[in-house]
Amino acid sequence: MAQLEHIEAIERRLWNAADTLRANSNYASNEYFLPVMGLIFLRHAYSRFLSVKDGIKAHLPQRSGRTRALTKEDFSQKSAIFLRGKAQFDHLVALPDSADRARAVIEAMESIEGDYENLRGVLPKSEYQELDNQVIGQLLRSLNPEELKQVSGDVFGRIYEYFLTQFADQKAHDGGEFFTPVSLVSLIAHVLDPQGGTVLDPACGSGGMFVQSACTVEERGQSPTERLTFYGLEKNATTIRLAKMNLAVHGLEGDIQKAITYYEDPHELVGKADFVMANPPFNVDEIDADKVKKDPRLPFGLPGVNKKGKVSNGNYIWISYFYSYLNEQGRAGFVMSSQAAGAGRDEAKVRQKLIETGDVDLMIAIRSNFFYTRTVPCELWFLNRDKPEKHRDKVLMIDARNIYRKVTRKIYDFSPEQEQNILAVVCLYRGDTDKYLDLVAGYCRRCLDEAGGCFTAQDGDGGKIEPLPTFINSLKKLREALAPFLKTLPAVGPQAEALKEFDEAVPAFTTDVAVFRKTVAEAQAAWKKQKTTNGELKKAVDRLSPLAETSRDLVKQTDLLYKLACRLIETCENECDARDSDTWANREITRARKAADNARGQAVEQLKQVRYFWRQAHWLTERFPKVQLRDVEGLVKLVDKTEIEANDWSLTPGRYVGVAPEEEDEDFDFEETLREIHVELEDLNAEAARLAATIKKNFEELGV
Repeated sequence: MAQLEHIEAIERRLWNAADTLRANSNYASNEYFLPVMGLIFLRHAYSRFLSVKDGIKAHLPQRSGRTRALTKEDFSQKSAIFLRGKAQFDHLVALPDSADRARAVIEAMESIEGDYENLRGVLPKSEYQELDNQVIGQLLRSLNPEELKQVSGDVFGRIYEYFLTQFADQKAHDGGEFFTPVSLVSLIAHVLDPQGGTVLDPACGSGGMFVQSACTVEERGQSPTERLTFYGLEKNATTIRLAKMNLAVHGLEGDIQKAITYYEDPHELVGKADFVMANPPFNVDEIDADKVKKDPRLPFGLPGVNKKGKVSNGNYIWISYFYSYLNEQGRAGFVMSSQAAGAGRDEAKVRQKLIETGDVDLMIAIRSNFFYTRTVPCELWFLNRDKPEKHRDKVLMIDARNIYRKVTRKIYDFSPEQEQNILAVVCLYRGDTDKYLDLVAGYCRRCLDEAGGCFTAQDGDGGKIEPLPTFINSLKKLREALAPFLKTLPAVGPQAEALKEFDEAVPAFTTDVAVFRKTVAEAQAAWKKQKTTNGELKKAVDRLSPLAETSRDLVKQTDLLYKLACRLIETCENECDARDSDTWANREITRARKAADNARGQAVEQLKQVRYFWRQAHWLTERFPKVQLRDVEGLVKLVDKTEIEANDWSLTPGRYVGVAPEEEDEDFDFEETLREIHVELEDLNAEAARLAATIKKNFEELGV
């Protein structure tokens, strides 16, 4: 299978399997959370263990012909966790039904805790005693599907995060507040770009900020365990366990302590942190003002106190704390309610003092529906105690509310390319034009690679696929399957028009594909001489425009051809019913139709990638043609302090950047949207029927 091909379906299947088994346990959904995440932890740890084990063994030193044994230090250097035999997932899966699986899982957890002092008392153990032996067996097998055993990369890391999001969506633990969407955490980590030092998260939840910080270090080919030191605060004991598991499975360690951050500072890191990252609770209004009013972490004073002696809104308590933790070169990035950026009265006074320090670096507005448990919009705030002098009295405002990808009906995120494009704007602000140009060049190369992949590409198993040639061949086979029956029909019958359209469209499409192939080869040859200066890259983007447009046209032609084929089949089926013909090869035709549909889907998806990556390059070069930061209506503006003061010290990006011109969504698929609406309606009807049955049952039990 391709590395991440169909991963969404696999994730859903694993989740459904685990969630269904909850009915066979004594746990409610919030209690089922930890034992399931414990097994996901073991499976994820095993996946990372296997991915680095052979490489480690190949470089182990030898003495007197004997190779040194593996140690946990070997694996920590590779951002993985060392697993003894009894803790390896295959061992647990292979246990017979006669074995005490709960005991075996507990021993696996104890084995890991024995090697990792920071995990002692953290991993779930006694929770498994409440699960039936068969249920544990089913869970183990469900989390070890055949198609995931040979994949490379951190696929189970993604599945681990998927389970976190699902439990967050169910509010299975702590209202789901333990999990910040990965795309937001990744954006924060990449904007901060921690090179090394102390990373503090005073509201660390499941530790996602630490993991993504480590990822940015790994992307540079460096070891996060050598470069970064993690400190976290979290009030919920169960969430602390989850955070430590999340760190451990990535080969990381952190000093995470149980504390109510409003009133406690056990790490004593005021003025000492290199980086602060957080997603704190929004709009908390029960903070005791007397307990915090003299806190050294409030350099700008209290934001406001109500008649009950409570801080009216805790947002600026958090913001002040984050600022106070930074050292003189420190940087902070955090999620905050959109309400905070423009709040008035006492909060505005605190915000003014913060802005007057010159340390507010940039603001990014995020649309609603990025979170799993709340739909409100938010902003990402970035502070920099060491801003360049030319930016001291300025704040970069980015309105990213029109940048998103729809994941489900109610959840949005950033695609990897959307995140990179936002980061490109930040790069221009910081004067890093090389990163910007590398990104544009990378999109152009990817456009050409995807175009070539329309004819020949590698699948995930090392085999070869040929999307467009395969689709053309599938149409020919479908036509051959219909041929015996078509010969029995009169030339002027009902099928004549459909047959004529199909037989004319296939050669025309074949010719267009041949022209496209030639164009791709010429573009690939030209790219070998490509220079990566801005002017030359802009020419390359313009030069690739016809290629991108052709790929879009071929998508429409591909879909049309399949529809013509279906129309021809349906017409023939009607004639077959009327004639009761023995020449109608139903099984063969059905098989050929399905093959054509599969080939159509593969060809369409590949063709779409060509234009998609061209559009990313064009998006950047159109907005920043001189490789310099400039104001772009509805997207970005570098705002000076005078303008901010004139706008009531507001830090709301939309107040400054204006409104983006409305763009037509050329990728809008009416038929797909209609299908989604139909599926949603079916789900709602099913839910309504289930609720009606539950209500009826409750009334019957009450004797009403």
